[in-house]
Amino acid sequence: MKIKIIITGSNGLLGQNLIALFLKDKNNYEIFGFSRGKNRSGSTDFEYLDIDITNKKLLVEKSKQIQPHFIINTAAMTNVDACENDRKECYDLNVNVVQNLTTICLELNAHLIHLSTDFIFDGKKGFYKENDLPNPLSYYGQTKLESEEILTNSEIDYTILRTILVYGLVNDMSRSNIVLWVKESLEKGKEITIVDDQFRMPTFVEDLAIACKICIDKKATGIYNISSNRLLSIYEIVQEIATVFDLNKNLIQSISTSELNQTAARPSITGFDLTKTNRELEIYPKSFKEDLLRFKELLLKRHI
Repeated sequence: MKIKIIITGSNGLLGQNLIALFLKDKNNYEIFGFSRGKNRSGSTDFEYLDIDITNKKLLVEKSKQIQPHFIINTAAMTNVDACENDRKECYDLNVNVVQNLTTICLELNAHLIHLSTDFIFDGKKGFYKENDLPNPLSYYGQTKLESEEILTNSEIDYTILRTILVYGLVNDMSRSNIVLWVKESLEKGKEITIVDDQFRMPTFVEDLAIACKICIDKKATGIYNISSNRLLSIYEIVQEIATVFDLNKNLIQSISTSELNQTAARPSITGFDLTKTNRELEIYPKSFKEDLLRFKELLLKRHI
């Protein structure tokens, strides 16, 4: 019997990568994509539904028709400043949808895989473990923490994958990510100003998609950290992108967080302890540079 999987946010960066990954094994997985607008994945070998998942009635109805074994919730409002300014939309997508998916999974005996973020932490120490105490600085972080708490307090099988600065490529991009933005800006000869006192461990989307599949195959439950394995300042991340793509580093200017005046507060140092991920999922993340070289190969194949 095929494993039925609903992917919410199937038009997004992770969503499209998940579809591509599962479609490589169509004998074992049956995929259903939930997203708004037309199917942008470039694949037609799965069932796509144009659906507003904040519509509870519709979400329940369509999910019951499918009777999934797993739901992977990749849908979220992730623009940190936009979340601060439009709290209702943020809460609807980041919290209410998760509550509704949890109710659906309870009724259908389905397993929910949910994506979360390093922004649930305040950034005072870095290298966070799965059981470290959260303390979000932004409304985005608060909603993602609340969504986690819905799951941890529920009776369903769940997996929470926390991740950091996801980047990669999809068939039809609705928005950019840090690597593509830096690459395109420097290729056009634009000067860019980059914060130098915030530290992260970026995540290649293909690795995140594989982590989701491993959690399904292992029926892994609980919370796991997924990212690259080395902590870098965002300025260092951008320098690395310029190096790998052989672009002009003189166009990169540094700035401090205090000078940026961003709407929402950001944690200064995040990054993850990946010990549990290594041990239980048998996932051994690489450095950002190694992942970036793989990404460069992918872009060359696509002539981008």
